[in-house]
Amino acid sequence: MDTNREKLKNELLDRLDQENMPAHIGIIMDGNGRWAKSRGKTRIHGHQEGARRVKGVVRFANDIGVRHISLYAFSVENWARPSFEVSALMRLIRAYIIRERNALHAEGVKFRLLGRMEELAPEIIKQANISTELMKNNPGLSLNLCINYGGRAEIVDAVKKIIAAGHKPQDISEELISSYLYCPELPDVDLMIRTSGEMRTSNFHLWRGAYAELYFTPVLWPDFDELELLKAIETYQNRERRFGKISEQL
Repeated sequence: MDTNREKLKNELLDRLDQENMPAHIGIIMDGNGRWAKSRGKTRIHGHQEGARRVKGVVRFANDIGVRHISLYAFSVENWARPSFEVSALMRLIRAYIIRERNALHAEGVKFRLLGRMEELAPEIIKQANISTELMKNNPGLSLNLCINYGGRAEIVDAVKKIIAAGHKPQDISEELISSYLYCPELPDVDLMIRTSGEMRTSNFHLWRGAYAELYFTPVLWPDFDELELLKAIETYQNRERRFGKISEQL
């Protein structure tokens, strides 16, 4: 980080309001392919750089007091990509889980996968379970790696579980549906970030993101660093969240 960016980062850190931190941040990590193309590299190289970027962002989020971070790493729709790219992404995911396990544990981070786990390779599930078990009692940030995840899929799966459990129509409530989501204890998303300049949420955390503050940045994911995260959080802290009320009621 150059001197000017470091100076701005420190200024934003000084202004950070610890009483108004987003407890749960969701990030749509977009732009790996475009980042690579602009440098004459392959899309796979872009995904590799994107995976490396995760480490610093997660560590910094933990350091500044974010309690939960959900990273949209592979959607249910991403299976439609070329098979060689899907295979490369799955290898990257497995390698990330193994490579970062001890470092995340040392930093007090919790870890879990969110998504349709039954459709993933057994080795990915095995490695994820090892990490989840190892870190389950850690006191820090919970890292939710969203793999084979879709917001609609999560709601559909919750409804299936509700029916299988024998609930009647009169039992249905927002609280009941929330209790059947992939990770019931995970709170709603406060701040949803999308990199690369695209301005849509792409089926990410549809239920938990109902009242999320949206932040879109043109920065491509491999270039998204601590300063960019602070910019997003400052924007969040400068907004008024009303949840259907008017300002005078808050």
